[in-house]
Amino acid sequence: MRRRRMNQLYIGNLSPAATAQDLRQLFGERQLPLPGQVLLKSGYAFVDYPDQNWAIRAIETLSGKVELHGKVMEVDYSVPKKLRSRKIQIRNIPPHLQWEVLDGLLAQYGTVENVEQVNTDTETAVVNVTYATKEEAKVAIEKLSDHQFESYSFKISYIPDEEVSSPPPPQRSRRGGHSSRERGSSPGGSWQPKQLDFPLRMLVPTQFVGAIIGKEGLTIKNLTKQTQSKVDIHRKENAGAAEKPITIHATPEGCSEACRMILDIMQKEADETKSAEEVPLKILAHNSLVGRLIGKEGRNLKKIEQDTGTKITISPLQDLTIYNLERTITVKGSTEACSNAEVEIMKKLREAYENDVVAVNQQANLIPGLNLSALGIFSTGLSMLPSTPGARGAAAATPYHPFAQSGRRRTGSSAYLSSLYGAPPAGAFPHQHPLPEQEVVNLFIPTQAVGAIIGKKGQHIKQLARFAGASIKIAPAEGPDASERMVIITGPPEAQFKAQGRIFGKLKEENFFNPKEEVKLEAHIKVPSFAAGRVIGKGGKMVNELQNLTSAEVIVPRDQTPDENEEVVVKIIGHFFASQTAQRKIREIVQQVKQQEHKHAQGAAASQHSK
Repeated sequence: MRRRRMNQLYIGNLSPAATAQDLRQLFGERQLPLPGQVLLKSGYAFVDYPDQNWAIRAIETLSGKVELHGKVMEVDYSVPKKLRSRKIQIRNIPPHLQWEVLDGLLAQYGTVENVEQVNTDTETAVVNVTYATKEEAKVAIEKLSDHQFESYSFKISYIPDEEVSSPPPPQRSRRGGHSSRERGSSPGGSWQPKQLDFPLRMLVPTQFVGAIIGKEGLTIKNLTKQTQSKVDIHRKENAGAAEKPITIHATPEGCSEACRMILDIMQKEADETKSAEEVPLKILAHNSLVGRLIGKEGRNLKKIEQDTGTKITISPLQDLTIYNLERTITVKGSTEACSNAEVEIMKKLREAYENDVVAVNQQANLIPGLNLSALGIFSTGLSMLPSTPGARGAAAATPYHPFAQSGRRRTGSSAYLSSLYGAPPAGAFPHQHPLPEQEVVNLFIPTQAVGAIIGKKGQHIKQLARFAGASIKIAPAEGPDASERMVIITGPPEAQFKAQGRIFGKLKEENFFNPKEEVKLEAHIKVPSFAAGRVIGKGGKMVNELQNLTSAEVIVPRDQTPDENEEVVVKIIGHFFASQTAQRKIREIVQQVKQQEHKHAQGAAASQHSK
């Protein structure tokens, strides 16, 4: 059976008089040439496109807008009913729409496992969404089709789910049809633990973009062929900007060779137009990696400068925004020197990134009872990794705002960043199915931050509750001069993780903490009084172990009077990941104590019965 392609399109509502040549001519007139054959049936047809961008452009340009022989054509992805699964595509999303708003909207219809932005040439944004079940995807399609947001109307389609439409034969390890280039490097794509996709990101002057692309795209085609790379030039972003980002996906050697060729092209163009004496190399890097590139007292950077004969500067922290967490590394020198410096810079950045991925994998075992792989996208500003004495520059999660404008450029890097520090790669964490037990956590936030958490007319807290699947309430102030307010969060473990993560992130985003200061909050959870001793451990041993393991401060106040439910409070103080790890570990200890108590009670009852 022929494998169904990701970008096969269905053309419906065709006149009986329509021919394959008519379709070719119509598509060609709209700069949508058909590379393959047209499979024409009575009243409909199928065509294939080489990539998703072309397919989206065809749907956006033609569906419901163009007539052929007096009939308005319908164009959509070709996905038969029996193959409609959990994956949908949403198009015509306003470019300024905040991720949080879309996030809350998608979460209304089910559990969102993955959201991946599709890089397109359209003015509006496009995302591919994977729900946990096909029933949830069906509801989302029904509810969101033609959903109005301001003057924009969402357009939604099913897209093929490779796992459903073409399960690979047992004896073959490679899927046919799809290259890694088509599937991309997002968390929901084909993540290969042996070869992490760490692209090179460059900034190039807008005036050189035409030369890099070349006449009819020949220069860029030649470059990608020679270096076996995928090169995305985000030329449509932020019209009028002096510089445009370029993303290069390839092996480390392929990235370096592509960079060298681009530098040569720009320098040649600069020489011919006399527009610049020397074109610097500008590399974009996620802020969380830059510290390790610089090294202690700047030693790493100084060594690269000395070894390559270049001058390297890095944009200041003040240039960062919540929508753009990339810093610009500017390298000045000859083309040869800049190329050599790129190799060393990327080696350091790639090493830091790979260390972070390994560390995240190791952290999976620290969070019992939490299905991390089902959490979707991490929140803004929270730290994924606990700070340990020996680790520097722990990875920070990136905000996923694919459609928001930053001052300098729209974050076309969002898809890359979301895969870098957004959702964890598929399969990175063991798949667990915890019981959806309702938990209550009291999180304490600065009093002045209450308005930011609630939002205008309560919109933010409502969206947050929907996104997390939790109940979120803010308790009244204990007095007029109270410096903190208590946020009461009720929900299962995953909901707690999402809700608390977003709150930590919001406080960082709204500058309630110094840019260089880590967000640390106090959380209170209640445990049965009979389990408190186990949490403390003999001579405080368990508490000390918890603190060493999680980097959080754990306090079980002595001489507490149990409440009406015979429970006492445990206080946890730390950054997000440390707090989460401690919460989960304490819950695990309590669960073990409860199970032992239950077994003991059963044994006592059996013994009594036998007398």
